Amino acid sequence: MKKIVSGINEYNLSRVSAITDIWTPLEFVALDENGMEIGGILAGLGYWNGLEIKILWVDEKYRNKGIGTQILKHVEKIAKDKGAEISMLDTFDFQAEDFYLKNGYEPIGEIKDFPKGYRRVYFSKKLT
Repeated sequence: MKKIVSGINEYNLSRVSAITDIWTPLEFVALDENGMEIGGILAGLGYWNGLEIKILWVDEKYRNKGIGTQILKHVEKIAKDKGAEISMLDTFDFQAEDFYLKNGYEPIGEIKDFPKGYRRVYFSKKLT
C-alpha cells in the first residue's frame, strides 16, 4: 500500500510542486453546555493548500440553528489564514446539498443515481 501512495505522490509532485509537504488536519468539535459533542468537522489542507472537507456533521436536534455554518466558517477562515484559496467537498443530495449552496459553494459535478434514486454532488468554493 505504501508503494501505491508514494508512487502517486511522487508522480503528482513531479508535475506540480507542493506548497506544503504534509497534510494539515483541521478538525474541530462543537460542544453543548454540558460538554457533549453536538457537531464537528474533519478537514485538512493538502499539498496544494486546498481545503478538503471530508465530514461535517451536526446532531439532528441542533440542526438549523447556525452551528454547521459556524463550524464551516471557522474552518474556512483558518484555511484562508494558512493560504488556502479554494475549498472542496462532496455530499449527497439527501445530506447537505442545500446547506452548501446556502454557504456559497458551487456544484461542479455529480454522479446521478448513486446511491440508487439519489445524487452524489461535488462542490467547490473560492476562499479569496
